[in-house]
Amino acid sequence: MTPEVVFIVLVVAIALAFDFINGFHDSANSIATVVGTRVLTPGVAVVWAAFFSFVAAFTVGTAVAKTVSKGLIDRKMFSRDARSIPRAPPLGWHPLRRVILREIFLPSPTAECRVPSAESRNENPPLSGLRIVEFAGIGPAPLAGMLLADLGADVVVVERPNAGGIGSMIPRRHLITNRGKRLTIADLKSAAGRDAVFGLVDRADGLIEGFRPGTMERLGLGPDQVLARNPRLVFGRLTGWGQRGPLAATAGHDINYIALTGGLDAIGRAGGPPLPPVNFLGDYAGGTMFAVTGVLAALLEARRSGRGQVVDAAMIDGVGALLAPMMGMLSAGAWTPVRGQNLFDTGAPFYDVYPAADGRFVAVGALEDEFFAALVEGLGLPAGVLVTRWDRATWPELRRQIAAAIGQKTRDAWTAVFAGSDACVAPVLSIAEAARDEHQLSRQGFVDVEGQLQPAPAPRFSRTPPRPPTAPPVDLTPIEVVLSEWGNSPSA
Repeated sequence: MTPEVVFIVLVVAIALAFDFINGFHDSANSIATVVGTRVLTPGVAVVWAAFFSFVAAFTVGTAVAKTVSKGLIDRKMFSRDARSIPRAPPLGWHPLRRVILREIFLPSPTAECRVPSAESRNENPPLSGLRIVEFAGIGPAPLAGMLLADLGADVVVVERPNAGGIGSMIPRRHLITNRGKRLTIADLKSAAGRDAVFGLVDRADGLIEGFRPGTMERLGLGPDQVLARNPRLVFGRLTGWGQRGPLAATAGHDINYIALTGGLDAIGRAGGPPLPPVNFLGDYAGGTMFAVTGVLAALLEARRSGRGQVVDAAMIDGVGALLAPMMGMLSAGAWTPVRGQNLFDTGAPFYDVYPAADGRFVAVGALEDEFFAALVEGLGLPAGVLVTRWDRATWPELRRQIAAAIGQKTRDAWTAVFAGSDACVAPVLSIAEAARDEHQLSRQGFVDVEGQLQPAPAPRFSRTPPRPPTAPPVDLTPIEVVLSEWGNSPSA
């Protein structure tokens, strides 16, 4: 017999054994209770229970064997290391149950986008062969380097000796934004250190730095000096205020940058102060993402023209671009500049966060009529709100009704009520809870790397997936080693 057949037989036998111990008696009693007293004798009911158990076990065994034979269950799921990965609540073995249900009920996609396991390491991710020099800093620049490294770029971080500041307060082993990179060190204020760094940028395709404007120039590593040596280099500069303007040379942080764009003013509840959205909006959305987009666009152009350029990625510019949809709604009269009075800023009662009975929270986003109808049904609200919900005068009462309904059950109870529905209701999870969420587990949205929880690389690729995440580097790589590996010219 083939290994798959043997596997099926073993699974069926084990399932039947457990079912005989725990299930036949209950199944027989249930069948006899429902129909046995009228149609079946207890003995026949036992036979029927055994038959149904065999069919179910055979179906599950076939699905598991098919899954294993296709290699969809990562061996790491069975390893001891997997025990440290946060698990879902005790509702069954989620990874195994997920793949079983998928094999039984869902067709196999022709090109599955997934996070590769360490055993299936891809040696040709999208940015394979790209060389990036990153000057160590904090905030958005290291994340930009991480995103490029996740996609296969060879990113070398140049640290300064005895560097202080916020970044030095976190041990290297916890700097997840350094994953996939190599660390080296150079004294940029010495001629020897600058010469060593010049050797790197001479061979690099791109450079990322997040210093105040003028810092690289004072170190003798500004765009004029570097591009004169390597005309194909893309020089990425990531700042809050930008390279020019009255505030360019002044200090600031995410909260200051988004304050000057109008973005911060739009966030918060009616009658309350603006609420800083951690530092997601300025540092990472307006900074990191636009820096990565700009550097990659300039690299594509350099492949065509043979000439590099400077990319000025300012957070105020990036956040401004993110405001385009809201500004369009403003010009159309569909958005008011008064905070907390609009569809997406907690103004609408059907787009807000509500406390559940256990003090945890539920997010409601039922904008469309059909989704709102599902929300009304799930919460048990009166049908009349389906007609009046776009009348803003009814919003305070509708908000009270939604809050009262959600306050009757726990967060997880509401999650179960709306499971599989289109009501656009979701539990508000902590990071630890998100790592245990069934949907996140199904996509491997979080991964365990040597006992450290990390987000998986994004986005997903069907043909050239990123390499699996690694632990942040702790040891330094001598610049001479990198120079030897990189040769004498950029990778292009």
